[in-house]
Amino acid sequence: MSPETVHRRTIPPAALGLGIAGLIPFLWSAATHLSLGLAGWAGEYLSPMFLGAYVGLTYGTLILAFMAGALWGLAARADGPAISYGLAVIPALWAFVMVSDASTTSSIYLIGGFLGLLMLDASFAAQGIAPGWWMRLRVPLTLVATACLAVPMLA
Repeated sequence: MSPETVHRRTIPPAALGLGIAGLIPFLWSAATHLSLGLAGWAGEYLSPMFLGAYVGLTYGTLILAFMAGALWGLAARADGPAISYGLAVIPALWAFVMVSDASTTSSIYLIGGFLGLLMLDASFAAQGIAPGWWMRLRVPLTLVATACLAVPMLA
């Protein structure tokens, strides 16, 4: 990673836009859980896997694995310490082992996975492996995603 990339504080527009767009399935999950009318309307056109808690858990599992790959890429690009590669695979393994169904327990484990990922993000940022803007993007995305995942447990 070039020094200018690591120290850049401004979130690149593409990363910001795609990060925000990546929240849409989480927001949809919460909305279709909270609104029976929306869920009923959407249920006429979409499979049940695209509604309520199910879509949030399915998509969240995919995103946790995707973010593990992102951390692996950061470690590889920065030629980070060997432990960085091991840490990078934890979110994907966590999701694979801990998220097994559409239960409250799976929701709790997935939220825990995202909070653990945020700690790994912070570690990579502190080591200079992640770009300077990384945490400015990751914190709000994680907060929105975890809040949406919590909706079925709280509503």
